[in-house]
Amino acid sequence: MKSNTSTPLLNNLILFICLLLSSSEVLKAQAIQYTTIANGEQKFVAKNINIAAVNKTDTGIATIYFDSNKRFQKMEGFGYALTGGSAALIDQLTAAKKKAILQEIFGNGPSNLGVSYIRISMGASDLDANVFSYCDIPKGETDSLLNHFNLSEDTLHLIPILKEALTIQPSLKIMASPWSPPVWMKSNGLSMGGHLLKKYYASYANYFVKYLQAMKKHGISIASVTMQNEPEHGGNNPSLLMDAQEQKDFLKYYLGPQFKKANIKTEIVLFDHNADHPNYPISILNDSVAKSYAAATAFHLYLGNESALSKVYNAHPDKKIYFTEQWTGAKGEFAGDLMWHLEHIVIGTINNWSSLVLEWNLAANAKFEPHAPGGCTECKGAFTIQGDNISRNVSYYIIGQLSKFVPAGAQRVAVTTNSSDIKTTGFILPNGKKVSLVLNSGLAQMVKLVTGNKQIIVDLPASAAATIVW
Repeated sequence: MKSNTSTPLLNNLILFICLLLSSSEVLKAQAIQYTTIANGEQKFVAKNINIAAVNKTDTGIATIYFDSNKRFQKMEGFGYALTGGSAALIDQLTAAKKKAILQEIFGNGPSNLGVSYIRISMGASDLDANVFSYCDIPKGETDSLLNHFNLSEDTLHLIPILKEALTIQPSLKIMASPWSPPVWMKSNGLSMGGHLLKKYYASYANYFVKYLQAMKKHGISIASVTMQNEPEHGGNNPSLLMDAQEQKDFLKYYLGPQFKKANIKTEIVLFDHNADHPNYPISILNDSVAKSYAAATAFHLYLGNESALSKVYNAHPDKKIYFTEQWTGAKGEFAGDLMWHLEHIVIGTINNWSSLVLEWNLAANAKFEPHAPGGCTECKGAFTIQGDNISRNVSYYIIGQLSKFVPAGAQRVAVTTNSSDIKTTGFILPNGKKVSLVLNSGLAQMVKLVTGNKQIIVDLPASAAATIVW
């Protein structure tokens, strides 16, 4: 009998055609666009977009030039402040909801935010339910040896939530910032305002050391500390005034040497306040001894312009720049907050050398609580948690537009545009992929993203942000 070879040949031909068609589909989906529109109709909506050879004839279209050969700072991460109030609200959720929200915040899955850096307070911030330090003693007494030091308040909610977060994201970095030292160390004896008395500089430096060592015993490593949250603002509760000379002296003669003596590798970060006074950190970094103990300068943007970050970087390019706080408030609108924060807090600070972008509060309830007496009464969280009900607010999407796609270790590259309506920044990821965040403040338009000899045509709605991954 004659053997029949047509069937296997036909099967192979069909298989080859299927593979060819499959490859063609893959080529059509070489990039993914994730879009959020200021009107709220789309949030992280994904679609596949094509990559093609550069077309030099379509010169009328807005164009972004992505140059992966020009590289700048590596990113430390993106995230929020996990305030004591945020931790308490998350901790009171049912076990299942607590697990789910922490996975959503710190996980790296497609439906997760991928938060890689958080900021916590040393002692109370104004978004704790009550004011406390780690060495509170009866009024009129002092404790320069810190015999009464303890983390008891943090063990109630903050430390348990941090431990759960670290099981989800072991590489999570944590920054700690004090709002006030113990009141007995202060010139006015109050939790609000006042200055650190010079006779307690050594005790307060030891307070930092004991804090880091105590957290380490709980299995929590602190990556960085700022010496004072908003040192030029004494009207918050709690707060402390610390001018540039005081901060330099504290760092140079006390905190830096004590960290060195205790072999503590935690970064010390300067300033942690508004971009209207870049000379504050520059004056400290101009002192070579103080500079040797400092790793970075941190900024907020309630005053000033993000270009001030470049002024500090250009004066001392061997020190990092961080952006550590910007609130969204009760009276803000989704559209305006989304566009302003993405332009100035995200794209603006990154393009001015910031390697870290943190928004303010992670979670509050529907009444913008908890907060300390005299603390912020209108600070909105990325989440609103009311009982077991959870909703997501604009800050969730501001940070998520990059945290979901740009991990720690990504490196900023040169990205420019010929359109005043377009603001953009870009990255090379550790795995070799490329990402560009594009903000369109104008009408709906097509934008050409040129990368090497390839181009990606991006369809941008009016007043929208798109993260392009390829």
